[in-house]
Amino acid sequence: QVQLVESGGGLVQAGGSLRLSCAASGRFFRINVMGWYRQAPGKQRELVARITSGGSTDYADSVKGRFTISRDNAKNTVYLQMNSLKPEDTAVYYCYARVITSSLSESDYWGQGTQVTVSS
Repeated sequence: QVQLVESGGGLVQAGGSLRLSCAASGRFFRINVMGWYRQAPGKQRELVARITSGGSTDYADSVKGRFTISRDNAKNTVYLQMNSLKPEDTAVYYCYARVITSSLSESDYWGQGTQVTVSS
């Protein structure tokens, strides 16, 4: 099993910044992709950003230029630096990992979610 533990959410004013962290632990062979999704009330969960083990990144158009995803492979940790936050960024943010297990199968795991609230 793999556990993803998120931290760093909270309340911030529009224009402010927050940094989310997500650490993976457990038994696995390798983590291929780590990323962040978010879900606002009444909306579907959507991709925010993701990063491969090689460092390739992918961002939602709505956060390009404001958010930066990074990863520390040695610590199995992914970060999301969020700058110039807007009220529409308010959502529960979920960490995601696509893992190669010790039996060499591929599985997806999710964190418990962390609330980000941006006030206007």
